[in-house]
Amino acid sequence: MLRKIILSVLGVALIIGAIIYANYLIDNKHKPKPVIPKVVKTVLVDTVKNTTVPIVITANGNLTALQRVELYSEVQGLFKIGSKLFKPGQKFNKGETLIRIDASEYYASVQSAKSTLYNSIAAIMPDLRLDFSDVFQKWQTYLNSFDLNKTTPKLPEISNEKENYFITGRGIVSAYYNVKNLEQRLTKYRITAPFSGILTEALVTEGTLVRNGQKLGEFINPSVYEMEVAISKSFADVLKEGEDVTLTSLDNSKTYKGKVSRVNGSIDATTQTITAYIEVKHSDLKEGMYLEANLNAEKVENAIEIDRNLLLDSQEIYVVNDSLLDVIAVKPVHFSNAKVILKDVPNGTIILRKPVPGAYAGMHVKAAKGNTVTSDSIQ
Repeated sequence: MLRKIILSVLGVALIIGAIIYANYLIDNKHKPKPVIPKVVKTVLVDTVKNTTVPIVITANGNLTALQRVELYSEVQGLFKIGSKLFKPGQKFNKGETLIRIDASEYYASVQSAKSTLYNSIAAIMPDLRLDFSDVFQKWQTYLNSFDLNKTTPKLPEISNEKENYFITGRGIVSAYYNVKNLEQRLTKYRITAPFSGILTEALVTEGTLVRNGQKLGEFINPSVYEMEVAISKSFADVLKEGEDVTLTSLDNSKTYKGKVSRVNGSIDATTQTITAYIEVKHSDLKEGMYLEANLNAEKVENAIEIDRNLLLDSQEIYVVNDSLLDVIAVKPVHFSNAKVILKDVPNGTIILRKPVPGAYAGMHVKAAKGNTVTSDSIQ
């Protein structure tokens, strides 16, 4: 009997406990879920103000010396040692001897020809005294001034036809021009600097046998350089000589000022580009340096310039309306490496200054204070 009572009590207790637990589960099922607070991003914005924006064309190239000379030999002989070494990096002033080739043998033949001319003139002097007494004195003066160690002076001017026949018939005129030809060739044994500059290439050394037509080196003026750049044909009508150009080094650490010195008159049929030449002067520049040039091509009215990464693939940009992101269609008119020029953006429109990760239309944002968007406000 006691056992039945105990089992009955336990059964009632289990039933009551199950009812209490069931009620607990029912009460928790209707408990409201916790509200997750919305995250509102703070974004940098600007207010649009359309202005006139210059289109800047970016091009690059290598510097070359505006004045450069490739040295070639027109004669043959041994390269003689000079006052300065013929080595790359060696500086020479205008008129200084770059290369001197041994001309002793050829010099002797020149002197022989000059001596022959002198003897020919001396041989006709008695005839001139007798038959052409009126011209004798000028030829005597010429003969007295004749110096074998100096350049042959110009022959006296022939005054009449009889004198011309007489002088020409004695072979003096032909002998004179033969001497002048030899003297002219003698000057080619010595190559002088046409301007003050520096030797950038030396292909021969002292004691080398130099041959006719052999390249000897290169000589440049390091004070003025030129850079050749290729520009799209669409800017052919606006690219003009004298335009100022800003040039920068690859690491953007240095900036130089240059100008457009020449513009090619034809367009490359393969690349459809036109070649412009930029002249630049600076003591830091060296031939072969790689620079980037920014040329002002034309100006766009009623436009703004922004970073390229703010322009969406759909030709739209994000704007801020009542703390919500939205998109508007724009008209890109020019792209550069980092910027894009846009039209059809109304004045007073609030746009993003910097991209927002995960941005989408309808996203809640908080606008931070920014500057007005003009042609140069976004850097």
